[in-house]
Amino acid sequence: MAEAAPEIPQDRWPHPAVILVATDLNDLDRLMPFAFDQAAETGAHLILLHVIASGTGMAVDAGGLPYYDPAAALEFATKALEPCCDKARHQRIGCDALVREGNAAQQIGAAARQFHADRILLGTRSRSKLGKLLLGSVAEQVLRSVSLPVMTVGPEAHLMEGNGDRKKVVLHATALRESSRPSAALACRIATSQKARLVLLHVLPPKDEMERQGLPTGLDSTALRKMRELAAETGVGCSQTVEAHVVHGNAAIEILAEASERHANLIVLGATDRSAIEYLTGERTVYRVLAHARCPVLTLHEPAAAASATEAAKLAIHQ
Repeated sequence: MAEAAPEIPQDRWPHPAVILVATDLNDLDRLMPFAFDQAAETGAHLILLHVIASGTGMAVDAGGLPYYDPAAALEFATKALEPCCDKARHQRIGCDALVREGNAAQQIGAAARQFHADRILLGTRSRSKLGKLLLGSVAEQVLRSVSLPVMTVGPEAHLMEGNGDRKKVVLHATALRESSRPSAALACRIATSQKARLVLLHVLPPKDEMERQGLPTGLDSTALRKMRELAAETGVGCSQTVEAHVVHGNAAIEILAEASERHANLIVLGATDRSAIEYLTGERTVYRVLAHARCPVLTLHEPAAAASATEAAKLAIHQ
């Protein structure tokens, strides 16, 4: 069950006042360019958080015997974060460093509530050569336990440099559930604030598979009609024209391909609770996208109850 979200107005999500950057220290070089970029764009204050797992601050005495030295672990982490805060202040970005001990996911959630964070920024990594475990366990737990936007930076993500007159692109991949509307609205507000083009994408099962089941495909699909309705509704909410796009294929592959082809600056996804097996095997579309996207991915937790099998079957949706 997700923890209660901090008491923060959702209209602050596109323009966060506080961004919590959760780091294991090894990902600072990858995370901080995105943190600085977002803070400079929105005026957000950065909270850099590193959590020391209980019992990991081990040292060895003169006799070669290990002993727990939390003070040394705290000092090491604090010194690692200091240069980042110095660089932020040099860019006139408010920044504070915080080191805590305990369960990382729990401490991230607690810090988000304490400092009224509007967004969490953290790194992901691929942990298996076969791609079976696509996220670190901390990232998985955070995505499941908080109800505010979580922006993840995968191992292949890089900050997009300005490219002439090319307009920024925000790609929102939707499963067309009723619970997808909040994430679509958030994507639209972010696109508006960044003067970016918003593309709503829905991926249908392979065309031949749908044809065998006698289901309408492509331009005749029920999904395209639903997409156009969602695009119109979303666009009215943030005074922007929204492009609706439907394709057939594997959801993760098509989302990543569309993001690459359109040079997306941000992917927005809605995520629901699924079984522990799916989390452990990484079979969910959202986790494959997080692990391999070349841009940041903003994930907003959606109520699991809304993702009914009946609704999925009706729209012939694969997630």
